[in-house]
Amino acid sequence: MYRAWFHNFSRCVAAATCFALSSAIPANADTALKDAAGRTVAVSDASRIVSVGGAVTEILYALGKEKNVVGIDTTSLYPRRAVAEKPSVGYMRQLSAEGVLGLKPSVILAIEGAGPKDTLAVLQSAGVPLVVVPDSFTGNGIVEKIRTIAQATGATGRGECLVERVRADLDMLGKLEAGIAKPKRVMFVLSFVSGKAMVSGAKTAADGIIRMAGAENAITAYEGYKQISDEAIIAARPDVVLTMERGGPGTVTSDAVFAHPAFAATPAAADRAFLSMEGLYLLGFGPRSARAARDLALSLYPALKSQSPERNAAPATTCVE
Repeated sequence: MYRAWFHNFSRCVAAATCFALSSAIPANADTALKDAAGRTVAVSDASRIVSVGGAVTEILYALGKEKNVVGIDTTSLYPRRAVAEKPSVGYMRQLSAEGVLGLKPSVILAIEGAGPKDTLAVLQSAGVPLVVVPDSFTGNGIVEKIRTIAQATGATGRGECLVERVRADLDMLGKLEAGIAKPKRVMFVLSFVSGKAMVSGAKTAADGIIRMAGAENAITAYEGYKQISDEAIIAARPDVVLTMERGGPGTVTSDAVFAHPAFAATPAAADRAFLSMEGLYLLGFGPRSARAARDLALSLYPALKSQSPERNAAPATTCVE
């Protein structure tokens, strides 16, 4: 088991305490927890973990559990070494029961929304504990996610250390947002299909990060990601267009966006206000998300940079070294 003193332990209430608490709970301790599906799941062995969901994998690595991870899904892109180190079980919404069970996991940690349902049913009936990890798009949602994963893997001490750091980042973000006089209207564009924009509505990760950054989602009439009409784009009057970096075919660029007749008629086009950020960093709602919201806020409101507090020395990425 990966054990070392915590990086910059003054950032935790007491790093030695965090380590002692974590070490006091072995990986094979009987643990019963209520997951996001409302089920009480008993985890007796966390020595072989299949991780489904980018934030789940990121948190496991932050808790020092990478040696126990035996498989990840294709959304698990951070830390980057995870992709090289771990076999893939495929896309989180298109899992194969055979692919997951073939890795002989002792526990499966799957982000809420993973599937398909038939596969999850097979996994549940196979006798391997399956913990559905909650995925709400708020600061408190990040904390809940960390605590669920930490409890399932016998790392509650390190989990609280990580929670402490996330809360510190959220506090920094709150101080920054206090200087926002007028929230900007932001439209998140996921993609273009046949000339139609796929745009984020309410109850999405994009909606959550926009709100965390002190801005308003320009589209709230529906939930999820949907194609919208040109008239709806014009009526939404976004001040800024936001997207995620993806590279290769399907990349949403500022030139493509503002060449579109509907976007050309928006306030965002008048200022060429276009932002692109790495996908998991922007939308993952893991330990780095408060930092991502801070970066987004500073891009949306450049005047805040002069009053922005300095980044603390221990970002919420890990509680082990």
